[in-house]
This record gives sequence, structure tokens and C-alpha cells, in this order.
Amino acid sequence: MARARLADAARVARWADTALRTGPASVRPDGVNGAGAGSDTTGTLSDASAERAAADLGLNSAQVRADWDTARLAGLVEVHGGSARPGWRLRAWHRDDSAVLRGWVALFDAWSLAYPEPADREPAAVAEVVSAMPQVLSFLQLSAGPVPVEQLLDLLEQRVTELRTERCEVPYGPQPGPDAAVPVPDAAVAVSDAAVPASEAVTPASAETADIGDGDATPLAPLLDWALRALASVGALTYGDGQATLTPLGSWAVWVKLEQICVAAQSPAGNIEVSAEDMLRGCAQLRPNAARAEYRAWLAARPVGSAVAEILDAARGEDALLRGLAFEALRVVGAPAEPDVRAAVDEPTLRPYALLWLAEHDGADAEDAHEALTREEATWLWVDTAAAVADHGEAPLLVRHLESAMQPTVPALLEEVRAVGHPRTVQVLVALAAAHPDPALAKAVRRAAFQVHTGGS
Repeated sequence: MARARLADAARVARWADTALRTGPASVRPDGVNGAGAGSDTTGTLSDASAERAAADLGLNSAQVRADWDTARLAGLVEVHGGSARPGWRLRAWHRDDSAVLRGWVALFDAWSLAYPEPADREPAAVAEVVSAMPQVLSFLQLSAGPVPVEQLLDLLEQRVTELRTERCEVPYGPQPGPDAAVPVPDAAVAVSDAAVPASEAVTPASAETADIGDGDATPLAPLLDWALRALASVGALTYGDGQATLTPLGSWAVWVKLEQICVAAQSPAGNIEVSAEDMLRGCAQLRPNAARAEYRAWLAARPVGSAVAEILDAARGEDALLRGLAFEALRVVGAPAEPDVRAAVDEPTLRPYALLWLAEHDGADAEDAHEALTREEATWLWVDTAAAVADHGEAPLLVRHLESAMQPTVPALLEEVRAVGHPRTVQVLVALAAAHPDPALAKAVRRAAFQVHTGGS
């Protein structure tokens, strides 16, 4: 199903790789030989390129642009400076179903960027709806069938009311009179029950009535419509006839998010026999000492040269988690890995990891090794590590990773992250915005993701 959902995007990405190729591994999204509209570092197709693709593929230019946009969000193409190149997921399209599935999950995570939001709505209200939609999706997943939009609207209104009350903001919609009950969210009711007699407590139902008013009269109704259409556009649900239903893909994705599924460790015997990539994945959930024992056992069964080459090849893949684990395994190898690691310094994707490895190998303390990196390299590494956390960790880990950034403020971090050009920047920022409990900070991060995605300033 994921392959079918991304098939059009993959077709446009393959067309661009063939028709606009200007180097061994890149394509110019702005066209070639003067055909484009000038240098474009955002990865947006020029008018000339879009029209050319439409003619070659039998589509219209709007369809081409939409499919190209999907390809970027799904990681089928990656933008680097003024050019775009096929992503790892496109190269693995025909041989690796998991790569296709991960591409769809990346698209699902970026659903709010995949479909234009209503232009006449306040950005704050849009951000609130985006923040509240995980609860709506969870309800859809638990319902395991069609749910009336009116019921989803009630749930959305309740969640947005909770968000506004937590921030002590005056809610949208009709305001209660001086004698009306003060709206209280579920959590506040639970906390106050111990101190307030039951007869005086405000129920969630009365809070909703006082705070929001009738369903379609609230400003949230068109925003719910936008959110459901956006989720339908990425294949997470079906929407029509006044109801919404999660697709099997959507239900699976929500279940994964709810259960926080991570890579499970394999048995020691299995790790010894498998490839470097599978061995690294098998060690992902082990404690450091246990993982190092697994690395030693795996390395002992192979010639050092071929083992190092296989580990570095695994690090070149799309999964950022494997890059970090690969260089941990190479620390176990030690001096015999030095020539190959020094050669890896010339590869942009591996360069920060290789420089840290070499600094430690040359005697630097682990705490001081980061001094071997430039500010740009350190920021690139921060984004790459955040991508690994977003793909394999839990939301609190991603929030804590924000605190590890060298930039003194979040705006400074976002500015440098946008400039560094990591291909996973949008996905990382979307995941961070979804995970962070501070609505104001999440809004700023989500805005930065939108600006990176659209090429705005």
C-alpha cells in the first residue's frame, strides 16, 4: 500500500534523475542549460522543468509539482545546495520494502505540510489543531472503523480547549457570561476533585458547552476539515460522507507511534552470523558494554579489512542510527580501522563521525572531541542524530536532544539548522514540533519546518 501511495512521486523522482541529471549523482531542480529560472536552493522545480516533466509523463504541471513535493517529503529526493539527488529510499525502491514504508511514514509525519492550510485562518489556531490531531488519530485507531466527523469535532474542541486552558488563554467561540461556569479540562477536574465537593465541580461536558458552543459554528470545524483532507492526501485515512476512517497504513502508523516500537535486539548467536547492518540494528537496544561485546564477537568472525568496509557501507545508508552505531563498532576495531576512517572524512555524510573518531583515536577526550568539528559540521551532526532519535527513539529523547545543541537559543539553532542543508531537516523539525510540550516553541519549530519545506525566509 505504501508503494502504491508513493508510486507517482517515485515516477517523477526517477524522471528527474534521468532527464535533469547534471552530475554523477545529482539533478538540478531549476533545470539545465539555462532552461530553469535561475539557481534555486529550495529544491522546487522551475516552470520549465515542470512543463517538461508534464510533457514526458503525460501529466499536467500541477500534478508534477505535487508529486515532486511528495517525493521530497518522503525522502525519495534529497536537496543539497542548488541540486537535488535521488534519496536512498528511491535507490532501494525495488529491493527494499522497508525503505518504501519508511518513506511513507516520513510523509505521514509531515501531513500538515503536504496539503495547503486555509489561508484565512489564524496561524495560532492552525498550530493548535496540529498539536491536537494525535489525540484524534488515536481515537480513530481505537475505534477501528468509521467515525462521524461531528464526534471528531467534539474531541478536537475538547483537546484544543485543554491546550488553551493550560496556557491560561481566553478560548475562541462564544464566551460565558459573568454567572456561567468556568470551563475546566478533564485533567483539571481530576486534580481538583479532591479539594472541591462533587456538587460544585465543573464537568468536562459543561466546560465544553460553555467554552465552544455548537459544532459547525466553531472556527475549528474548517480546520478539522483541512486536517482530515491533509491526512487523506497522504493515505492515512479516508474522508467523505461525513465520516473518517483510518486506512490500514494509517492504523499501523498510529499504532507504532502509540506503542513506541523500537528495534529489538537479536540474540548473540544471530548477531554473529548476520550482515553488518543487521548486526548494528540488533545491537541498537543493548547497553554499551553488551553492544561492545557483540561488536567484538562479530568482528572476530571476519577479516578486519572486509569487516571495516562492511560497517562503513552500512553507515552510508539512509538510517542515521546506523551511522552512530557503525562508528561505535569501529571504536572497538581501533587502529586497523584508521585508514578507512580517514578516507571517510571526504564523504559529507560520514565526515563529522569520522572526525570525531579520529580525534578520539589521536588521544582527545570524548568530551573535547567535538572541538574537531566546525560549527556547521556540528550542526549537521546534531540534525543527523536527531533523525536517528526521531526514527527509533521516544518523544522525550528528542526533546532532551534539543538541549544538547551548542546554540544558546532555539531561534539561533533553527537558523543554523536551516542553513546546514541536511536532507532530513524537515522531518526532524516536524518530529520535534510534535514531541515538544511547549506550544510556543513547538509552533516556532513547526514554522521553521514549513520555511525549509517551502524555501521561505
